[in-house]
Amino acid sequence: MKSFYRIFIFAISLNFLSLSHCLSAQINKIDISGNERISDETVLMFASVSVGDDIDNDKVNLILKELYESGFFSNVNIQFEDNVLNILLIENPIIENISFNGIKAKKIKDPITNNLKLKNRSSFNSVDLNHDKEKILSTLKELGYYFSKVDVFINELENNIINIQYNIDLGEKAKIKKISFIGDKIFKDRKLRGIILSEEYKFWKFISGKKFLNEGMIDFDNRLLTNFYLNKGYYQAKVFTSFAKLIKDNEFELIYNINAGPKFHFGDLSLNLPVDYDKSNFSKLNKLLKKLKDEPYSINSIEKILEEIDLLALEEQYESVDVQVIENISDDILNLTFEIIEKDKYFVERINILGNNVTQESVIRNQFELDEGDPYNEILKNKSINNMKNLNFFKKVDSVVKDGTGYNQKIIDISVEEKPTGEITASAGLGSSGKSIGAGVTENNFLGRGIGLDTNLTLSTETLKGKFSVTNPNFLNSDKSVYASVEALETDKLENYGYKTNKTGFLFGTNFEYLDDFKLGIGSSNFYEEIETDGTASANMKKQEGNYWDSFVNLKFDYDKRNQKFQTSDGFRSVYYLNLPVISDTSTLKNTYDFKYFTELYEENITTLSVYLGASNSLTNEDIKLSERLNVPSSRLRGFKFGRVGPKDGTDFIGGNYVSAINLSSTLPNFLENAQNTDFLLFFDAANLWGVDYDSSIADSNKIRSAYGIGVDWFTPIGPLSFSLSQTLSKAITDETESFRFDIGTTF
Repeated sequence: MKSFYRIFIFAISLNFLSLSHCLSAQINKIDISGNERISDETVLMFASVSVGDDIDNDKVNLILKELYESGFFSNVNIQFEDNVLNILLIENPIIENISFNGIKAKKIKDPITNNLKLKNRSSFNSVDLNHDKEKILSTLKELGYYFSKVDVFINELENNIINIQYNIDLGEKAKIKKISFIGDKIFKDRKLRGIILSEEYKFWKFISGKKFLNEGMIDFDNRLLTNFYLNKGYYQAKVFTSFAKLIKDNEFELIYNINAGPKFHFGDLSLNLPVDYDKSNFSKLNKLLKKLKDEPYSINSIEKILEEIDLLALEEQYESVDVQVIENISDDILNLTFEIIEKDKYFVERINILGNNVTQESVIRNQFELDEGDPYNEILKNKSINNMKNLNFFKKVDSVVKDGTGYNQKIIDISVEEKPTGEITASAGLGSSGKSIGAGVTENNFLGRGIGLDTNLTLSTETLKGKFSVTNPNFLNSDKSVYASVEALETDKLENYGYKTNKTGFLFGTNFEYLDDFKLGIGSSNFYEEIETDGTASANMKKQEGNYWDSFVNLKFDYDKRNQKFQTSDGFRSVYYLNLPVISDTSTLKNTYDFKYFTELYEENITTLSVYLGASNSLTNEDIKLSERLNVPSSRLRGFKFGRVGPKDGTDFIGGNYVSAINLSSTLPNFLENAQNTDFLLFFDAANLWGVDYDSSIADSNKIRSAYGIGVDWFTPIGPLSFSLSQTLSKAITDETESFRFDIGTTF
């Protein structure tokens, strides 16, 4: 760009000298020479000049500027004599072919060739060539190639035609050897590592791309960390530009410099309305503002306030409003005034979407809260942009609002930069309950239609599970998610319990928001099941050997009032599942209720209370199948071996018809504060598992089991390690206990 301006200024100087004798005159004739490919008409269009125009030095400068900026000419000379304007041109060469040597992988070639200015059959200029070279280097850095080199060769052919050849040496990928958090960060490194996507390089991580230095991912990490602190009350938190320090060869230390600042609480939150507005229409919003007083500051709470204003903006009388937030800080108290401003009424003339090479335009437009022809509303425009960002299909989403063709119209230009939306994963785990390995492939924007695909396979000590699912999050623009999946599950308990089950089938259904914070799910599951037993199984268990076909209607009622879905610190979630039999030999009705409540008892503490209830019974008084019997989830009853509590048939634990559990846990943020990679918590678990429908002579084992202890989450060089030390308080005689439990896992 600098070279362009030097050429432009030099050309102006020359032409200024040749025209210095002329203050102003009229053009009677225009002669154009030197243009071989570009027609005279096109040159005049670029120059914005015609016969009859007045010309002076300013006009000449403008003609020069327009012709150089067209990109078609390497030299422009203008002469004006005897009322004749002479435009002498030297055309830039035409690019016959652009080649890229040194890269073959499509996943690398596509990103670096996108958004380059020079194309095949386009006009060449050195400014754009330098831009493209820097763009390639920048893109390679984003992909983790910090040591790449790019050399450019130009091959001149006949007839002012050239070929451009990029020789690219990728070099080694830059690895993240270490991740550090410095500054006034408040929280331990382990918690902050759980927020970001980047991860440290390990030799066994042969699939994950998150172990390589990636500028785009680092920027995303900064946003994740900033939002985390904002949701924890740190209103003035700053995550300074993270930087990478070269340790050796191609290994970097990735450093995040954090200044959390003081923790803020909401003070007085007020609403300032125009004098002619009916205040009763804002009563719900005013109640929310009063409820938040003295609560820790949270950006999610601010978003809830703006959502309420959004709903009001949908009403016709408030469709042309904007919100200005006025803040007043007093010590660590944040007082906010939300001022509703009535604006001039404009309409959306057109919405242009640019840069979506893969994602279909309809997928993007489905995220809009306003459409062409609607009254323009700044709040709804911003919400539309946020909806697009939440798709996680794009690296960048930018918008520009400009005046339309009419006096009261607006045009919205939305520019997106797409990013890869597929991922390959692999994992392994080891724990008290056994070993497991897994692998999966996901795609969140299949064929650019916003459809999610998920394929995974998991193998553990007793189970083998495979699944392929398809999800359309906005089926037929209905704001309803529709899913379908094919699944297979084999549970082999021949060695310990004398039976084995094999289930294969399919599911389909829909999920949607029925009321605020309340989601409803309706679906169907259909499975073919084989049950086999061996000589060690009891007589009653052998009776269930055979083949079954079951079809169920599945209902899910989900009321979610958590402050955030990830690392929740306040609120509750209440979920009820109901499986109704349609075709079933046993006509088994299954109910499950799961409730969790979160709160902070003191600074940075998170205390959780949960209740879990389940029942599985036959509507026709049949004996439910072995696979339909219930067990206490291992996370709900520490201090006991999983699957080794409850009713027993001989030597086999058979599960129950009913299960209940209550759990209380509280983190210890101030315990061993300098142990940056370790978190501690206290817990109390109590559960019961009872009911044997197929044999009244078997004791139903109706007894409370309980334990307390301490849990430790430790981020090790291999991966996250969780273990607990438990002391049993109460149990049944037949239950099997374990005072120590651990689980460790890693990804590849």
